[in-house]
Amino acid sequence: MKKRILPVLFALFLTASLSAQNTFNEGDNVLNLGLGIGNTLYTGSYYSSSVPPLSASYEVGVKDELFDENSSLGVGGYLGYSGSKYTGWGSSYSFNNIIIGARGALHYQFIDQLDTYAGLMLGYRIVSWKSSSGDFNYGSAASSGFTSAFYVGGRYYFNETFAGMMELGYGIAYLNIGVAIKL
Repeated sequence: MKKRILPVLFALFLTASLSAQNTFNEGDNVLNLGLGIGNTLYTGSYYSSSVPPLSASYEVGVKDELFDENSSLGVGGYLGYSGSKYTGWGSSYSFNNIIIGARGALHYQFIDQLDTYAGLMLGYRIVSWKSSSGDFNYGSAASSGFTSAFYVGGRYYFNETFAGMMELGYGIAYLNIGVAIKL
């Protein structure tokens, strides 16, 4: 009896390990589309969001098994946009915030269907504003500069190509919630 149990347990273990595949692998292409909560540029009294923080990122898996079979590395691009408006004291200001960047992330799968990752973004932020009061346009200006951000996130795959996505960090928003599509 014991001689039969050992081969059966071995076959079950082998089947389970072969069916548990990483959710992000070398060669995978993933598109994230997110809606941000917590604008990172202009918040507070008298400010309102004219366009909520929106983000899109594209990532390619470039290396599997960095330190064990559950790890991988991805690189890609990032685009974020938000618009804010300040109204008070008879004047109004409108602000636009754009971030364009490159990202790299270390992925690690702790449980099936959940792709968890942490990464770094290096990018360029473009901020513009316009001031007006009634029928008068007082002027406009733009500013830009380099930016960086650390982030952590996760994608839960409902099937092989569609996932819910959440990222926490400093980018166009402090928290991004959205969808991910494996292409």
